[in-house]
Amino acid sequence: MQKILIVEDEKAISSVLESILSDELTDYEFVISEDGLEALKQIEKEDFALVLSDIKMPKLSGTELLKKVMQEKPETTFVMISGHADIDTAVHCLKDGAYDFISKPVDINRLITSVKNAPHKGHLQQTNQSLKSENSTLKKKVSKKYQMIGESPALKKIQEMIEKVAPSDARVLITGPNGAGKELVAHAIHAQSERSRGPMIEVNCAAIPSELIESELFGHIKGSFTGAIKDKQGKFELANNGTIFLDEIGDMSLVAQAKVLRALQESKVSPVGSDKEVKVDVRVLAATNKDMQQEIAAGKFREDLYHRLSVIEIYVPALDERKEDIPLLINHFSKIISEEHGTTQKEFDADAIAALQKFSWTGNIRELRNVVERLIILGGNPVSAADVANFVRK
Repeated sequence: MQKILIVEDEKAISSVLESILSDELTDYEFVISEDGLEALKQIEKEDFALVLSDIKMPKLSGTELLKKVMQEKPETTFVMISGHADIDTAVHCLKDGAYDFISKPVDINRLITSVKNAPHKGHLQQTNQSLKSENSTLKKKVSKKYQMIGESPALKKIQEMIEKVAPSDARVLITGPNGAGKELVAHAIHAQSERSRGPMIEVNCAAIPSELIESELFGHIKGSFTGAIKDKQGKFELANNGTIFLDEIGDMSLVAQAKVLRALQESKVSPVGSDKEVKVDVRVLAATNKDMQQEIAAGKFREDLYHRLSVIEIYVPALDERKEDIPLLINHFSKIISEEHGTTQKEFDADAIAALQKFSWTGNIRELRNVVERLIILGGNPVSAADVANFVRK
């Protein structure tokens, strides 16, 4: 059972607060502390869903307690109460991290409303902070992975499109063959957008079974289907205030397409098994390797959803359409792969690079990276045309 800590040096007041709140919040256990120092020790030992604290107390004031806890456990939710309050004190408490500030004599209805809402607010803040932290860490780890390498006219055109599109909230459909770099374009758009501090959530629509795609996108409630043992947030909710990237959108079922269309129209989602609607603020990027006009004609993709997704369309060409970028890509992959293997970077001589440029790259950039890794492992230093002939079968 979650706990609420009441920090109040007057026993009569703390008893009244506990009595009132325990009738309203039956799912919580209440703990009382008589001064700020004692409260600090209790908070260091265990986590509380909420701390309801007076300001003027012996040993350690409520404002000092708030500041110390925010340094050590910033996810802790505080509601401050004071009979000696002024506007400056209230503002300072809120700036220091308090959820609410209530003056004495306490308005009971306002207190109950604030205390009921505060734990949920704290949970949302913690979840949001966790997502931001996870997203920030992810960006640092994969920044090199998502660099767009090349100087070809085709790539420069894409980069110019990204610069124009990224600052807006326009939906973008990214098309092109497998392995060409559609995911890189999506990450570049997010990174250069106003939502870059928010999460970027990726969904591979082709990798999720059709019967689970709705749950994955919109979440579900406990018991809504076999295996739903607890409530689960969907990807749209997790991407709130950020970006959701729907990769391989052409493989999504028609049922799921209808729900995505509704989510785009109304900015709301409904978890599987629930009548509740959750408002979301999400930018949608999508990608596909399919010819969407053919998919629409075959009745496999909704035309209205296609038009919703393709406000802007960016085509990512096959590697065979920009072979002049191959030398730069080889050098880039050689550096990254050598770092991953903990070895000195290998060079590729001019004849090796020329040989690789002559191949047709049906697997595009993904295939080129695999070939470069193979040559780094098996070839000499520098990698020669003979190594290419011996270890690359085309």
